[in-house]
Amino acid sequence: MSTKIIFLSVCLAALCASQAKAQIIVSDGTKVVNDTIGEAQLLVQYETRCIPNTEKPEKAVEETMMLEVGKNLSKFYSYTKYVCDSVLAVDFANKASQETINEHMKQYGGSKLSERTFKGYPAGKVTTLDEVAGMTRLRCEENEERPQWKILAENDSILSYLCGRAECQFKGRTWTAWFTADIPVSDGPWKLCGLPGLILKAEDSEGHYSFTATGMEQCHTYKPILFDGKKHEPMNRKAYDKVHERYYADPVGFITGSMPNVTVTIQDEHGNATKNPKNVPYNPLERGK
Repeated sequence: MSTKIIFLSVCLAALCASQAKAQIIVSDGTKVVNDTIGEAQLLVQYETRCIPNTEKPEKAVEETMMLEVGKNLSKFYSYTKYVCDSVLAVDFANKASQETINEHMKQYGGSKLSERTFKGYPAGKVTTLDEVAGMTRLRCEENEERPQWKILAENDSILSYLCGRAECQFKGRTWTAWFTADIPVSDGPWKLCGLPGLILKAEDSEGHYSFTATGMEQCHTYKPILFDGKKHEPMNRKAYDKVHERYYADPVGFITGSMPNVTVTIQDEHGNATKNPKNVPYNPLERGK
């Protein structure tokens, strides 16, 4: 029996049009199990800008990301994806129609940065979670590596905080960061950390990625830091990267190879049939050492 997932055509068309990391959701409604791994003491909102296709730098995409900082650990994730996952969870719980789910996917399913990064969980480790095409759930656990920063004699002001400037080579990119000693939290967006204060802004030298803090909140009520990756497939960094490369080389082939009972139809915004995307531009945040 063949099952057609209607909203795949919408998402794949967006993938081709924007040349971005669009997430294709294929879900059976399985309830995600969250484990509490800590308590957030500080929330930081970052506006994130990235260039998925380096041959078209004018087609940058933006997304809101959140950093939850607890004691000896933190979680960095897409707020867009969080909203989408929450809405879909309610839809499945209420047994919503396929049409309703499709509409919500179009409305909320625009996340470009689906990875979640957990620094300090487990202790001494960094764990990355992702769902490739929304169905292949991956967990990559690595030894924690702190960037080796060079602090420079330059200052700036971000969110009214006096910030120092620092540079480093880290995970295949050259990073510049602005940090404030007024918030003595040695953390920041993604895997960036290790400075004597919270990182409020960071950008790589090629202009492919940037993170800029736009809001901050001290937690005065209990807010758990949740981890949903226990059932994700564990793998090392090399295997994790290989799965993503396979997906971007042939998204439809990746889906049908993983789920042979799924039929994928691709249409443009006018409802006309179009070719399956191949070799979609891929510019990962992490590029090895």
